[in-house]
Amino acid sequence: MTAKKEIIKSIESLSGKYSPYEVFSDWIRCCALAIQNNCCMIHDKVWQDREQAYIDTMRRYDAQERIEFCKMFALLGDALTDDLTDILGEIYMEMQMGSKASGQFFTPFHLSELTARTSMQSVIESFDGSMIELNEPSSGGGGMIIAAAKVLRDAGINPQKYLRVVAQDLDWKGVYMSYLQLSLIGIRAVVVQGDTLKEPYDRNYPKSRIMITPAELLGGVTWLLEEADAG
Repeated sequence: MTAKKEIIKSIESLSGKYSPYEVFSDWIRCCALAIQNNCCMIHDKVWQDREQAYIDTMRRYDAQERIEFCKMFALLGDALTDDLTDILGEIYMEMQMGSKASGQFFTPFHLSELTARTSMQSVIESFDGSMIELNEPSSGGGGMIIAAAKVLRDAGINPQKYLRVVAQDLDWKGVYMSYLQLSLIGIRAVVVQGDTLKEPYDRNYPKSRIMITPAELLGGVTWLLEEADAG
């Protein structure tokens, strides 16, 4: 059984008291919050609010169910190590959690990859070792970004080293999904909650609506150290 199928099986086994949609949403929220807060050294109000959100969500589940959440997290990491694809988007759609009312549908990954291979060709051909900046205004589960990372990797360009992303989505679920997958893949990314058209991301954006991947945080520390050495 693949890791993705095992995650689906676990979500189904946890359903009953809550719907599969609720279990999935709670799981990705807790995983994303756990990663982000473990990367923050300053325990300010944003950190405390996120920690409380994590605690409040986990209280909905008993000890064994919490262990199952951890197992699912490990399975997701294994799946993304084996193959760069939108695992969470695929799980969401295969479990038929999409809704016409909310418009929550995720692009099949093979279409995302086709789009990336077409649009990234000029970037690959002109690559000179500089950082590749990518802005995704409606990130969903991060499928287009993952596809771009895969295309770069296949072209011999390490996306963990040369790709930097700003990903924005109006729905917190999309933020958590993107942040979780990009964190596990090791992509430098700032993932933002908000309407890209009305509230495009800038450095003054509210901290409570920003999640920064471990790779981006480490990249920032590395840059500061390099600047200090240069000085």
